[in-house]
Amino acid sequence: MRGPNPSSNHPTLQLLEKCKTLDTLKQVHAHMITTGLIFHTYPLSRILLISSTIVFTHALSIFNHIPNPTIFLYNTLISSLANIKPHTHIAFSLYSRVLTHTTLKPNGFTFPSLFKACGSQPWLRHGRALHTHVLKFLEPTCDPFVQAALLNYYAKCGKDVSLSLEVLTLFIEMQKSLIKANEVTLVALISACAELGALSQENDTEGLAPDDVTLVVTMCSCSHVGLVEEGCDVFESMKEVYGVEPKLEHYGCLVDLLGRAGRLREAEERVLNMPMKPNAVIWRSLLGAARVHGNLEIGEVVLKHLIQLEPETSGNYVLLSNMYASINRWDDVKRVRKLMKDHGINKVPGSSLVEVGGAMHEFLMGDKTHPRSKEIYLKLEEMSRRLHEYGHKPRTLEVLFDIEEEEKEDALSYHSERLAIAFALIASHPCAPIRIIKNLRVCGDCHTSSKLISKIYEREIIVRDRNRFHHFKEGACSCSDYW
Repeated sequence: MRGPNPSSNHPTLQLLEKCKTLDTLKQVHAHMITTGLIFHTYPLSRILLISSTIVFTHALSIFNHIPNPTIFLYNTLISSLANIKPHTHIAFSLYSRVLTHTTLKPNGFTFPSLFKACGSQPWLRHGRALHTHVLKFLEPTCDPFVQAALLNYYAKCGKDVSLSLEVLTLFIEMQKSLIKANEVTLVALISACAELGALSQENDTEGLAPDDVTLVVTMCSCSHVGLVEEGCDVFESMKEVYGVEPKLEHYGCLVDLLGRAGRLREAEERVLNMPMKPNAVIWRSLLGAARVHGNLEIGEVVLKHLIQLEPETSGNYVLLSNMYASINRWDDVKRVRKLMKDHGINKVPGSSLVEVGGAMHEFLMGDKTHPRSKEIYLKLEEMSRRLHEYGHKPRTLEVLFDIEEEEKEDALSYHSERLAIAFALIASHPCAPIRIIKNLRVCGDCHTSSKLISKIYEREIIVRDRNRFHHFKEGACSCSDYW
């Protein structure tokens, strides 16, 4: 490789991203050779990735002609092929080449896709071997995303208590010997335990003494699989059985557990009778439950507490307006807006960032400043039409203006995340996941629409909003419609 890498905005690379057939791919490949673009790492990685999704043999042919492929190029091809079930064995073959290479060794980017492939037959047995490779090559600085991939692998090995305990043990060992708990590993562990449906209630018989972190994870697992009584039992036994004094995060888990189950009065009582002052996170957990279950009375009480705790946070006022607007209490909506105005608080405008071709593109609601704005709005019209064909009815209660129904539908269509999705559909590779970052909570209509869009257009859509990650795939969301 020589010289600085061309950016993703290079005309040839933009053309490469649009290739959908082997013939067009070969033409672009030939042009990259004649112009010398092929000798740069980034363009070479892009053609490997794209050709592997069109005709994998062409990708292998390109790869086999590279004199000294770097671990970066190996990882690019391994990651792509490992995600295509018929080609998983080729990904492992490439990984074997890395292991036998004299100078290369796997790194933190090598393992996640391989662990994902190991989550299905006939590759389950390979995961244990990969685990030993992680310990060999990555300690003591194991990447948290590798940890998360490893935890999810064990979660998919079976549905029994012993395996979920192995996941819990692995998690605790990793946190104690490598790095502290973080969002990535905790979310992966909660997901694993929820998927298994097996809890740490047998910890005592296995000799695994739970600490405050383990108990948080266990309660969260109960919450996600709907085991309300079991989760409450864990909370009640914390001090007497395990000698662990409940902290704010344990009360937060309990409130979430009861809220998801619709036991809002009980959740409210728990919050009001806590031995310490509840923070904004706990109040928001109760608010989320009130919103999902349509309990305006509790929602009003919670929002008043939130406004007292965070008087300058515009989102709290907006949530209260949302709840009033949902039942057409427009006078109350105006009252909240006046309160915001009197306190000099402005609503934060919603914005969405989407990555396409290595570049970030930002959209605001009704944004028409993008160079491809005309194409984006044509795509929006197509999306609306196809959503309607699938029976989608816009949730016009999400619109906080007392306007005509048709105008409300138009307003929903132009939300920033909808614009970002439209742009990604026209500008990114048809097999690439759509990744969006939104500064506010995703509204109910955009959430429902995104689920349908993932099914209609056969695209994975990953949205990180203010509250959590949403992974839309095949018409469903990872949050199970609770956010």
